[in-house]
Amino acid sequence: MKSMTTTPMRRSPLAMMALSLLSESPMHAYRMQQMIRERDKESVVNIGSPNSLHQVLKRLESDGMVVVREVSESERGPRRTVYEITALGNETLREWLTSELSTPRNEYPNFPAALSLVPHLSSQEVATLLEERARNLDSQLTELDPQKVAAELGLERVFLVEDEYRCAIIAAELGWVRRLVDDLRSGELPWPNPDDF
Repeated sequence: MKSMTTTPMRRSPLAMMALSLLSESPMHAYRMQQMIRERDKESVVNIGSPNSLHQVLKRLESDGMVVVREVSESERGPRRTVYEITALGNETLREWLTSELSTPRNEYPNFPAALSLVPHLSSQEVATLLEERARNLDSQLTELDPQKVAAELGLERVFLVEDEYRCAIIAAELGWVRRLVDDLRSGELPWPNPDDF
């Protein structure tokens, strides 16, 4: 049963992924990490630290979204912790997905914050830094190839739409950054004196 004494868990990509995997079948944390890697989902959830998934599972359990079962794969084998999604977990996953897919949220990424402070630098410094960003974005686009991943992993397109989205976002940002650099280099964008800040 969901605890009434704690704040309900805030949605996160890793929590949504964990609930999604458990909706397929009960499994242990190590298998979940394997499946995230096998399905090339490391670009959308952070499993760099094994503890991050365990912490999310512990919180999902305390909120009543998953239950823990101790199972043995054989009579003499070691007991293993297996997680199983609850009805509340299935309902919550559906609510989170519905909200995330339908409603844009105000998120506070670092790049727009840094852009809001560019008058502290000279226009030429900003242009140079943005040119470096454009090279990095171009490299990301080259590396992120949904069709190649689909072919390598034998995945259908529906399992890679998040990579298509990321490509579209990166391409749009790259185009915008290049136009801004052109405006900075040409003097088209008037620039205040950094000493005034």
